Amino acid sequence: MEQEWDKKRKALITRLKRVEGQLRGIQKMMEEEQSCERVAQQLSAARKALDKTFFETMACAMQQELSKSDNTKDDALLNEQIGHITSLLSKYG
Repeated sequence: MEQEWDKKRKALITRLKRVEGQLRGIQKMMEEEQSCERVAQQLSAARKALDKTFFETMACAMQQELSKSDNTKDDALLNEQIGHITSLLSKYG
């Protein structure tokens, strides 16, 4: 499980770096007095990327909690449950 989280963590960091770049771009757009609609569109995209990062991080938190709570569960079943929770969070995030 730890290796899987390392891969996800790296992907989340990459996403956050992209959002950081998006925010700089938005600042520049505002400084250049570009249209409010274009700025809002970019803000929406950045917000969605942050929301997705948040939900994936919350899924990780739940995974950590589930793995602590019941060590007698079948690992395959536990992974299936975690995968389902993760997909729900990502889908509605």
